[in-house]
Amino acid sequence: MIVLENCLIFDGEREELQEGLSVFVEKERIKDISKANRHISDAHYINCEGRVLMPGLIDAHVHAYTPSFDVFKTDHMPPSLLASHAARTLEGMLRRGFTTVRDAAGGDRGLYLGIEQGLIDGPRFFYSGRAISQTGGHGDLRPDGHFEPCGCKGYSGSLSLVVDGEDEVRRAVREELRQGAHQIKIFASGGVCSPADPLWMDQMIEAEIRAAVYEASVHRTYVMAHCHTDGAAKRCVEYGVRTIEHGSEISADTAELIVRSDAYVVPTLSVMAVVRDNGHMLGLPPMSLEKIQGLYETTLGSIETCKRAGVKLGLGSDLLDSRFHPLQGGELALRGEVDTPIEVLRSATSINAEILNRQGELGCIAEGAYADMILLDFNPLKSLEPFGAPEKNILFVMKGGRIVRSSLPA
Repeated sequence: MIVLENCLIFDGEREELQEGLSVFVEKERIKDISKANRHISDAHYINCEGRVLMPGLIDAHVHAYTPSFDVFKTDHMPPSLLASHAARTLEGMLRRGFTTVRDAAGGDRGLYLGIEQGLIDGPRFFYSGRAISQTGGHGDLRPDGHFEPCGCKGYSGSLSLVVDGEDEVRRAVREELRQGAHQIKIFASGGVCSPADPLWMDQMIEAEIRAAVYEASVHRTYVMAHCHTDGAAKRCVEYGVRTIEHGSEISADTAELIVRSDAYVVPTLSVMAVVRDNGHMLGLPPMSLEKIQGLYETTLGSIETCKRAGVKLGLGSDLLDSRFHPLQGGELALRGEVDTPIEVLRSATSINAEILNRQGELGCIAEGAYADMILLDFNPLKSLEPFGAPEKNILFVMKGGRIVRSSLPA
């Protein structure tokens, strides 16, 4: 047993920090939380010295298979090399305090099993398999002007699968679910880095979206949809999609629809900031550089619209490229531009746990929950900036009762 004593606890929900508590960890779960001053002879005691203990962070939008912004180039890497990059990426996420992540395109059973079997020291991994795209959509990553001699041949890459029509969508979704996908990802609007679609382009027709939603529902799971435009978000929620990714242009009417539908929005500010600030250096094409203009600011406005309507907001980073994955913790500070610290912390813990359908087990410090926790050398209710330097400001990371790293005195 491990006993974390003398803690200030943020439990994932309450705005007030709970003082003077001890957290008793047995195997992989939290057994008890109390002020009881009892000694357990064979327990390992850790004095938190009044620091803040909180649930491990959850990132609801990651891409493990993205060592480069050039995804078409990534598709031609040897699979073993790509998996090696992904393992390093996932291990970095856990060390930064993200004890759970949801992979939004590409993550697969192999990475999941690697983590579960202890071969990869990574976070809990909820994967979508390959995301579903229409021809010429955000997931069609063939270079601009790429000639396909046979029009019947769709694109299949490390992140996405191109299909057209209700029957092809059903088959694709069933295949990803057969391979164990925890949820299904579709592309329902244009995107920034894709070469063939303007940002305003709504993608996938009603029958295709409903087919994906139905096939996911019979597996007792859900669909997440890439949506920048308000129209795409509105259509997707009407057709049964549960989480809207990015949500850059959501109107007041659509926000109210999202609330009535018990759906969620997962904004992703980090990737937008990276592309905006580094697009030329990354060699992105002029079309992508044009599409990113003003998108960050529009997304901030969309977040405020959602907040006024009472939409539950998750938190995701969506970072690509090994050079930028270390910026993951900075997503919390970026969200702090429009949210209060408590709102951001709930998004990164208890609300993201709801999105994963793991409330009470993840994203909280509570009896019976998994012992996924981080100890901070700062008060997150006062400042979110320190999350951007996790090696300095997060003193230890625990996943499933195991201390992953610690800078506390032995």
